[in-house]
Amino acid sequence: MAESRLIQGRYRLLEVIGRGGMGEVWSAVDESLGRRVAVKCLKPMGLQHDTSFTTVLRERFRREARVAAALQHRGVTVVHDFGEYEGVLYLVMELLEGRNLSQLLEENQQRPLAVPEIIDIAEQVADALAYTHERGIIHRDLKPANIMRLTDGAVKICDFGIARLGADIGLSAKLTGVGIAMGTPHYMSPEQIGGGQIDHRSDLYSLGCVLYEIATGVPPFDHEDAWSVLVGHRDTEPRPLSSHRDDIPGHFERLVLDLLAKTPDGRPDDAKHLRRRIRSDGRLRPTLPAPLGGLPGTAPAEPRLPAWTRGMTGGHKALGTALRTVLPDHTAGLTGEWTTGIDPRAAAVPPARTGRERPAPSPEVLAVLAGRHSAGLSLGRLGRWEEAGEVHRAVAAEREHALGPDHPDTLASRYEIGFTLSRTGRSEDALREFGRVARGREQALGPDHPDTLAARQESAYVLGRLGRHFEANEVYAAVLAARERTMGADHPDTLRCRHNLAFNLSRLGRLEDSFRMACEVAAARARVLGADHPDTLVTRYEVAYALGQLGRWTEALATYREVAAARTRALGADHPDTLATRYEVGISLGRLGRSAEALELYLGLVEDRTRVHGPEDPETLRARHGVGVNLGRLVRWEEALAEARAVGEARERVLGPDHPDTLVSRREIAVGLGWLGRWAEALTLYGRVAEARERLFGLDHPEALASRNDEAHCLEQLGRHSEAVELYRRVAALRERRGTRGAARRPGE
Repeated sequence: MAESRLIQGRYRLLEVIGRGGMGEVWSAVDESLGRRVAVKCLKPMGLQHDTSFTTVLRERFRREARVAAALQHRGVTVVHDFGEYEGVLYLVMELLEGRNLSQLLEENQQRPLAVPEIIDIAEQVADALAYTHERGIIHRDLKPANIMRLTDGAVKICDFGIARLGADIGLSAKLTGVGIAMGTPHYMSPEQIGGGQIDHRSDLYSLGCVLYEIATGVPPFDHEDAWSVLVGHRDTEPRPLSSHRDDIPGHFERLVLDLLAKTPDGRPDDAKHLRRRIRSDGRLRPTLPAPLGGLPGTAPAEPRLPAWTRGMTGGHKALGTALRTVLPDHTAGLTGEWTTGIDPRAAAVPPARTGRERPAPSPEVLAVLAGRHSAGLSLGRLGRWEEAGEVHRAVAAEREHALGPDHPDTLASRYEIGFTLSRTGRSEDALREFGRVARGREQALGPDHPDTLAARQESAYVLGRLGRHFEANEVYAAVLAARERTMGADHPDTLRCRHNLAFNLSRLGRLEDSFRMACEVAAARARVLGADHPDTLVTRYEVAYALGQLGRWTEALATYREVAAARTRALGADHPDTLATRYEVGISLGRLGRSAEALELYLGLVEDRTRVHGPEDPETLRARHGVGVNLGRLVRWEEALAEARAVGEARERVLGPDHPDTLVSRREIAVGLGWLGRWAEALTLYGRVAEARERLFGLDHPEALASRNDEAHCLEQLGRHSEAVELYRRVAALRERRGTRGAARRPGE
């Protein structure tokens, strides 16, 4: 494979950047998307290895790929793709620019790092571990070489090569049964050494070892032979950190020694608890650590800012020399998610547009902007879309000034602006931004370039969010044709577009077409990505939804249950996607009249949602709403009404009085009042819901019309027949008017 230097006709290998016992890592270019990536390859097994050994290693590699691909967090290396080529398994990851903690210590001549930098690293690693542990994933080999400090100051955990799903006991036993080392001696927990039960607190012990080393310059048990190191972990108390250096805060020393407790129960409960301890004591974080590229062990006397702001400034101050970070030449043009083969240092706006060439910006300026772009992406991954939008707008302005409005990096920033607008509910603004990006990319890169198609596809998505499904359908169809022509029918991006088109078809009422296309995409994704890949399961989820829309609830229930089981295996029982599928199982049970089973399911889901996300998370409240609905179906109306009131109050407090979910709860209260014969109270509530929906959605929106219908039914029950008839007539007229408008738009499909 190395001789051809090309994998799957897509990933061109450039140079080896790391080697280990299981394989090697290459820097590479993804020629389909024009971005730099890292490709990890499992070494082919020689004749000296028996078949069982080879099988286990290959099984572990595949498991690494599936586990890592499910992780989406700023503190964990992003996995883009994985597969097998000419008998060699490979994993495609983001290319990280920075140094691991071992390299930092080595460059600092094994002198400890500055205290503020250590605290910052500890906080970021704790945050990443909290995320992975919540998903039942344990790293099992946390060490300085597996923790990267990036050029923008962010910290990422790498190499989930021997991570395991917490519930996957059988496979773990198989892997350890052939004598493959599971961990590195200097950082292994006592229970890992003794072959005991491993859980998330084993990772916390390893983190304690890492923090001890970067704080003192040596591991807690620094002996010449591996056995002495293992015995030290098991039987010996580590020396206090203050015996190595006198500037260690006592609070931090206690925290590290707590992490190094010999038994799991003696350590912090979990990474969330650890993160709270770090954040709760301001004395642990007196100053902001220096960005990479500065002198090791030094820190500026600036007030502490969030880690993601490192290297960021306001306005054109980013062009100053004080923020320059020297990067290797081959990284100067990297811009995080969007990278092209164009060297920005040579970029100029075409003379036909400006009449003159734009001065080429310095590599240092481009590096600062790239770091700020990455910081914006990290904020987005955290769901902090407003802040991410501010960062991307500032970077876009500076990139436009430095590179021109149609440079790929400028357009990359504008693309992210559109994304943040979409995620903050500003769909019209997002549509304009994506349209601008698509036009710019078409002119600069060509109409069929993957980046151009990505912008057009996001435009289609936003059109769908705006209810303009006919227009969305046209854009999706055009993008799909281009992707099939340039990438092939089974390329992951092509399949993603087909998935979106299937979803949009269901919103157009073309249920059979939607179902057929979703089935085709699910089969293709299973073939290309694997049956349990998250993308495959997303499409199978859509298949189940289409079945429900077609009234085939028995098949929908079976499919949802299969997806829920697969997501539990691939993502963990507490993953949001797994919990969402369980909710849909409950919907299907209710539709089939199996309300007692649905009620039991929703009660368990409420318990799990509360434990994972909290009692007032919108999804917890959605599950509680399901409890109330099924109590009503079981004719337990007093309990149903009490539950609906409690959920409604919580939704109003959390989401606001006019949020669609709050209005759903108000309607459910009215339903309960009606079944209890309290029609006058029900009428008042139905009227308020109808007024709110008309105000939010318009007079002829289906939800508004349904509410007016509820109101008319209530008037009937109260004997106010003439008013009920008049309201029914008004609803019918509005429905007819809406139907006429829809028919007029249909030819554009």
